Amino acid sequence: MVHFIVYADNVYADNVHAGNREGTRVRAEILKIHAVTPETSLIKYAAEQIQAGQVLGMPTDTFYGLAADPFNLRAVERVYEIKSRLRHKPLSLLIENVDQAEEFARPLPDDFHLLARRFWPGPLTMIVPAASHLPLKVTANTGNVALRVPAAEIPLAVVRAAKIPITATSANLSGAAECTTAEQVQEQLQGRISLIVDGGKSPRTISSTIVHFKEDGTWQILREGAIPAKDIVEALS
Repeated sequence: MVHFIVYADNVYADNVHAGNREGTRVRAEILKIHAVTPETSLIKYAAEQIQAGQVLGMPTDTFYGLAADPFNLRAVERVYEIKSRLRHKPLSLLIENVDQAEEFARPLPDDFHLLARRFWPGPLTMIVPAASHLPLKVTANTGNVALRVPAAEIPLAVVRAAKIPITATSANLSGAAECTTAEQVQEQLQGRISLIVDGGKSPRTISSTIVHFKEDGTWQILREGAIPAKDIVEALS
């Protein structure tokens, strides 16, 4: 059975190449993928769109996010434009495993590995000093990168197929409510993105917990989310 459905909405998207605020007509596509056993051909299609520089709406294990190639500066700029996000706020990345974290961060402290073993895959975002080859647009000139291994098959499969990490900032307008379904993403971001991966309703309605590891290896909980702060403290005690 084919799970690929296209909706022609006659909506408009921002034309970033010419700065034309009237926009150009796009076809809004919804790509239905099974959340537990993602179809290989559809995952490949989504990965190819990301490799081609597109920004996709995509489910995670928390809210729906905006998936783009972090090494494509035009795509990264589109993420900020789609969300109307301030440029000083860095973007988080979804990765496949701890080994991939080593590629995009400077030497990681032991406490990072303790939390990764305990809570990854899962709703824990860890901010660490970024490797020098990560684009400044992704880190927003902070020198840090936020990483997460999601407990969700669709984004993990896309990361593997694309062979790159993908951005994971929430698929909503800055200041608006996060989206838990593809339909909510479509309603909020009409005309701003052309493809939304529909993996069903989000399994959680709360954001990931964020832990920041500083250069000296000390850590701080910046946001308590799906993982209680007490569990983080207990794991690192």
